[in-house]
Amino acid sequence: MLSLRPTHTLALCILLRALLAYWISPSSVSSTAGFLSSSSPLTSWLNLQEGIYLFKRGIDPYSGGVFRHSPLYLSLSSLLPISIFSNPLFCAILFTVADAFAAYALIGIWRLRQGLRLTMESSRDSLLVAIYMLNPCIFIPSLARSTSSLDNACLLGAVMWACEACGSGPGGKSENESVVSSKRSRSKSRSLLLLALRTHLSTDTLILLPPTMMLILSQDPGSRLASPRGFVPGTKNKSTLTTPILVLLAEWFLYWTLLTLLSSLVVGFGSGWMGQTWGASFTLPDLTPNPGVWWYFFTEMFDHFRPFFLMVFSVHLLLYVAPVCIKFQHDPLYAFFILTGILSTFKPYPTLSDPGLFMALWGVFPEVYKYLRHPLVTFLTSLHALLLQPLFAHLWLSHGTGNANFYYATTLVGACSGGLALVDACWAGLRIAVGGVEGVDERGEEKEVVTQQ
Repeated sequence: MLSLRPTHTLALCILLRALLAYWISPSSVSSTAGFLSSSSPLTSWLNLQEGIYLFKRGIDPYSGGVFRHSPLYLSLSSLLPISIFSNPLFCAILFTVADAFAAYALIGIWRLRQGLRLTMESSRDSLLVAIYMLNPCIFIPSLARSTSSLDNACLLGAVMWACEACGSGPGGKSENESVVSSKRSRSKSRSLLLLALRTHLSTDTLILLPPTMMLILSQDPGSRLASPRGFVPGTKNKSTLTTPILVLLAEWFLYWTLLTLLSSLVVGFGSGWMGQTWGASFTLPDLTPNPGVWWYFFTEMFDHFRPFFLMVFSVHLLLYVAPVCIKFQHDPLYAFFILTGILSTFKPYPTLSDPGLFMALWGVFPEVYKYLRHPLVTFLTSLHALLLQPLFAHLWLSHGTGNANFYYATTLVGACSGGLALVDACWAGLRIAVGGVEGVDERGEEKEVVTQQ
């Protein structure tokens, strides 16, 4: 039986994705399969090109109310010529490398969860590469050059290094204790730096900060869903976690502050960019249709009620953080997985990359599969939404035979499928601690159920 090594699978996927990214233009993706789902006002490559063009000519790109990327992207214009941002080869390499790194990080998360080192291979590596690199929800935004692909790479890298920084993760007796400690310290710093960068680019990611820090402080990233015993710290002094938590928060805040100061320096020590970038997630100034549930609601909203419901929708995301982190404190990586699904379902400006990341993370938790209650219904509902969204968008905006209600109905179906997946993930994560499944033995095979007459 033919089996490919992970490096071979990754190389084949990189080659395929690079060819697609080079030959397929972003405009063709936006006018067909991707349409309204491939990018958002916060991640659009065309908006980024426009902002860099204005910035190079001494015009404030944030004054027009269209450019909503971080000033860190503008700093690229001082390092690279402006023409390179429209070069197909450069864009193909950039987004393919970003997705390849994200796939490698996903493999690393799986290996570390299994107690292996990053350099060790496992039998599931090739499958995880295919799940990420060949996922339509991942490569369609990448072909449209949505910066959400770069965001996913940044987030998965932060989680991978957080797993490596765990207290008693892979390291071991064969290595010097000081060498292992130094390696974990570097991994912790890399994780916090990428996490600071990700939260700087999009404030929505703040809800993922607690589980990631819990993961760094935990004993190891291995699965503890079957034996929940509360949070197990990896520090030597297990009686108090106040000092380690404060140290992590201080380091993350230092990186985040430096990135913010650098951003302000790029635009001439101004602060107007904050309202156009960070504030966009709270004030929803651009009501361009997207796969989320916010845009249509606030299109129909009277201005008098708008501030109240903006507060309600924003606080709604924060309400999940504490319950999820407390309930799954024995497995912070699973808490991160649940909160990623919540963010992809309820964030104000989602793209296909958000549910795509949630789908890819399912591959890291095979132990919960047999405890899922309605996986087929969830899959078919998600497929229904993914197929109908571009179709109804085309009928609405191209043919003129539909309207906004048609497209919004499909986004509601997508939100329902995300909710079904979240409920199923929570149920399976809790049910696994109870043990056996009705009609299934310990090896996962069906068994005969005998009933009395």
